[in-house]
Amino acid sequence: MRLNVNPNRMVLLRLRKRLDFARRGHHLLKDKLEGLIKEFSSLVEAYRKQRIMVDDLLPRILKTFLLAKASALSEEVIEDALNYPKGELLIRLSQKSVMNVLIPQLTIEGQVDAFSYGLMNTPLELDYALGSLREIFPEILKLAELEATVRLMAQEIGKIRRRVNALEYFLIPQLEETVRFIRLKLDEIERSNNSRLMKIKDIIRSH
Repeated sequence: MRLNVNPNRMVLLRLRKRLDFARRGHHLLKDKLEGLIKEFSSLVEAYRKQRIMVDDLLPRILKTFLLAKASALSEEVIEDALNYPKGELLIRLSQKSVMNVLIPQLTIEGQVDAFSYGLMNTPLELDYALGSLREIFPEILKLAELEATVRLMAQEIGKIRRRVNALEYFLIPQLEETVRFIRLKLDEIERSNNSRLMKIKDIIRSH
């Protein structure tokens, strides 16, 4: 469907510039979309591998915690051992740009002594579980970072794809049709003017 405009040369010139801008924008967006999809594919694969690893290790650690709880003299022993950790652990959030998409970066600062409790009354399984959890914690953060990155990249891909489709299937065809219509109208007007001039010349010659 063409635009509702007056078919004159000024409008034609303006629409040609707009059409050229739309075509260049469409080309740039398609290039960006292809780059994002390529980057997205590698991120999805990294996320899949990280998810498999974490999903494999966490249940084992949870099982060890349950064994520790079952082996302890009472639940209060486990609770008391975990209630007073030494040190402070901070998770700092920053951002980096990947193809103009801001993605999160999580870094760990500080340190916590997981074994800040007395070892006499606590089961050995608790030591193993806490040690394993401390080792896997950076991997859990990496998984969270990858998951957020994949989600943000997917949103950006969807947004750019909608823009590309709007340009490719709506705006550019609409502008092209309108430009063709104006050209035809201007050619028709020019032929009409030429015909009118010829008649005027014939009239002048006849006199």
